[in-house]
Amino acid sequence: MKTASKRRIVVTTALIYANGDLHLGHLVETIQADIWARFQRMRGHECWTISGSDAHGTPIMLSAEKAGIKPEDLIQQKEKEHEADFKAFDIHFDSFCTTHSADNSALTEAIYAKLNAKNDIETRTIAQAYDTVKEMFLPDRYIKGECPRCHTKDQYGDSCEHCGATYSPLEMINPISTVSQTKPMEKCSEHYFFKLTKYESILKNWLDKTPLQPEIKNKLQEWFEGGLKDWDISRDAPYFGFEIPGKKDKYFYVWLDAPIGYIANLGDLAKHNLAVTVEDFFSKDASDKTELYHFIGKDIMYFHVLFWPAILVSAGYRLPTNVYVHGFLTINGEKMSKSRGTFISAKSYLAHLDPAYLRYYFFAKLSNNVADIDLNWVDFQQRVNADLVGKVVNIASRCTGFIHKYANGRLAPCLPEQDLYQLFARSNSEIAQFFEEREFSQAARAIMHLADLANQYIDSKKPWSLAKESGQEALIQAICTQGLNLFRVLMIYLKPVLPAMATAVETFLQINPLVWEDCNKPLLSHSIAPFTPLMQRIQNEDINPLISQQGDHHS
Repeated sequence: MKTASKRRIVVTTALIYANGDLHLGHLVETIQADIWARFQRMRGHECWTISGSDAHGTPIMLSAEKAGIKPEDLIQQKEKEHEADFKAFDIHFDSFCTTHSADNSALTEAIYAKLNAKNDIETRTIAQAYDTVKEMFLPDRYIKGECPRCHTKDQYGDSCEHCGATYSPLEMINPISTVSQTKPMEKCSEHYFFKLTKYESILKNWLDKTPLQPEIKNKLQEWFEGGLKDWDISRDAPYFGFEIPGKKDKYFYVWLDAPIGYIANLGDLAKHNLAVTVEDFFSKDASDKTELYHFIGKDIMYFHVLFWPAILVSAGYRLPTNVYVHGFLTINGEKMSKSRGTFISAKSYLAHLDPAYLRYYFFAKLSNNVADIDLNWVDFQQRVNADLVGKVVNIASRCTGFIHKYANGRLAPCLPEQDLYQLFARSNSEIAQFFEEREFSQAARAIMHLADLANQYIDSKKPWSLAKESGQEALIQAICTQGLNLFRVLMIYLKPVLPAMATAVETFLQINPLVWEDCNKPLLSHSIAPFTPLMQRIQNEDINPLISQQGDHHS
């Protein structure tokens, strides 16, 4: 039965582009969102997670052509691979669908009709770069040339990595199509624009009321001061996507139908789960009863805090409760770049290392800001070995053998240090607040501080020394019962981060699945199974293959 305090939440993560492998940069966001959603469910809230494959656009069309297959076959293949990789990292999605679906097509057309009915679409003739060999208009990223401001060569057609200038491809010096290696020509075409400028005051009002991260507020202020521009939502054939109804050789731009995929994917979930309806979460008045959160990277912020909310308002839907933005991932201080090949794929990682290591490492690094995080392999190895193996697992491995040897595998009927246990239990509100606010690094520090206290307790009581004396069985049982109960509380707090390890601990302790409130009551007069190793130390030979692979993988 739904209680007044029970929250109803939908979490989305950015849809994964279906033309390449999943890499560690993708996992920053999906692990962050998965930890947050698992925490909400452990607290007894209803929390649904939505994602999928972003399946349209010129890059997919060209990748499929290069592979000699249909775009539909490429996106189906990549969708299966991405789902398998996410599952291997214990990332759970209630719905994971491609945007190239009949449901999303129908929904995109319906929303476009609503925008049209509100007079929010207008046509304009624009000049674009056109590849005469491939007979196609070129997206900005398929043009390279010399920056017209600082004259740095080999820059993309929309911005210069050297001086930060933005420009149109037609402004570049000596532009070249990366598709045919020829110079593009200028060609005019009629395009369809969404009147974003019409929604400036509504967007400002929503953004003022929404507790966005300070960095996002500042960036938005810059955009508003610079002036919003109407948004081109069409592309010319050849293009892989949804055709605009009644328009010859015109397609919806991928960034129109991609976020609509959030709604379509929730609709797909609703078909299989009667507890969920699209109206509950996306209807105009749904924000009073349900919560909607988008987890995204800072590179797609413009779409999610300006274009997408304006589309939702125009189409008569609710606005997101919040948009949570994270930074990029660097590896050993180097920028990850799919186009330059300097990235490590999820599959490469899984071939050598336990996914739990990465989940914990990202947890220990992430906070509620948009700063980039660095995966430093030396720090990674030391932190996982010290925190998870040396501190947390060590408690269980030290205590369990004594419980089986001196108490027939049964925990004592009471705790010798009730105050210490209460200190652990009382920490739940502070740690819960860190989880709620996505201050994961602070949660990690608080949990490891408790782990230090637990190990200090066992060190001070020295059950191994007591075992050398006769008649100390009851005391050894009590000390190790205390240690295992402290370990159990730590695993409650770490369960959203390490779900597979938590399942193993539940089996070992012979208990029901842990929930957040379980920390309030110790486990006493209870039989436990023999201890089996929960996590191995990371050895140099485990990491070295990944370091040597870095930069070698191209997709």
